[in-house]
Amino acid sequence: MFSHVPPYEGDPILSLMEAFQADPRPHKVSLSIGVYFDGEGRLPVLPSVRQAETALSRDIGARPYLPIEGIADFRAAVQRLLFGAGHEAVASGRIATLQTLGGSGGLKVGADFLRRYFPGAGVWVSDPTWDNHRAIFEGAGLEARSYPYYDPATGGLCFDRMLASLDVLPRRSIVLLHASCHNPTGVDLSKTQWQALIPVLRERELIPFVDIAYQGFGDGLDEDAFALRALADAGIQFFAANSFSKNFSMYGERCGGLSVVCSDRAAADTVLGQLKATVRRNYSTPPTHGARVISRVLNDPALFALWRDETAAMRQRIRAMRERLLAVLDEKFQGRRDFGYLVRQRGMFSYTGLDEAQVARLRDDHAVYLVRSGRMCLSGLTGANVDHVAQSMAAVLA
Repeated sequence: MFSHVPPYEGDPILSLMEAFQADPRPHKVSLSIGVYFDGEGRLPVLPSVRQAETALSRDIGARPYLPIEGIADFRAAVQRLLFGAGHEAVASGRIATLQTLGGSGGLKVGADFLRRYFPGAGVWVSDPTWDNHRAIFEGAGLEARSYPYYDPATGGLCFDRMLASLDVLPRRSIVLLHASCHNPTGVDLSKTQWQALIPVLRERELIPFVDIAYQGFGDGLDEDAFALRALADAGIQFFAANSFSKNFSMYGERCGGLSVVCSDRAAADTVLGQLKATVRRNYSTPPTHGARVISRVLNDPALFALWRDETAAMRQRIRAMRERLLAVLDEKFQGRRDFGYLVRQRGMFSYTGLDEAQVARLRDDHAVYLVRSGRMCLSGLTGANVDHVAQSMAAVLA
């Protein structure tokens, strides 16, 4: 019956993690999977999460199905976090927000909605982007293409080429954008560049779909949401998928949101209704526990302040690892090569410029694991291994 079904090739990053786990070398370092680890190389349990979960455990009750759209307090907190409590779009009720199965679930529900109501639209993603972006939109039946983004010569953004490419897209094309901490490159648009991009989006009647999976890991919780607030300020109607996996260190709970900024409350109500219908056709209703924990943190002033400090500490630790990596490489190369991109890029990821052969040498000769593209997850660095990683990079670059 299933003889025509081909074998699954496996996810390249998860397959790499399996190889890492099987590696017996004690000095091995994993810089592949996009997970935040603390300075001891452990997956942290945030104190704000622990306190919220402990409080909830004192009031254990029935577990009915949630509404299709999710917990009301969670959804309201998502809007405040992304757009600011006082934002006009929040106050006027023109944002439709769902609780989703992580950021990926938000992307999937949004992609299904767009395929149904904008069937002729194609989606354009940055070159490069997170691999699953293309898979999610193509899986929904949308054709995915790329626009210029990363400049390997500078380790930065080729913004002029990006802008020129978007300026000639067909009207009602969907454009996937990263709000901050771009995955996989760590290269973000500046505020000035966002302000230059917004008129192109408006004039071409494009549909922005913004992925914000690392809020707080770039410059701060509010700073990393600049793009969302600027788009809403400009009257742009757009989609935004957010994730709480990284900034709450709650990966397995699959907590995220999908928000659609509309022209007015009536449009938002209509969109929310059809988003609910989309969810009903997929997984029916979202799960309870993780969303209750996050809702408690976001809605309790003391816990929220604690969580804000925790995200700042995670951000600062990643920044410190970037600076140490840069210092060792600069000392090794004495100006013969520019590694400044390591501190110009932001968030958990960096495009190192290493090619596949050099990545293979890092793994085989030095037990340092990166994905084939040369993307490095900086949160895998610690005070105990960062010098080894820097020296290993220097060895394969020499």
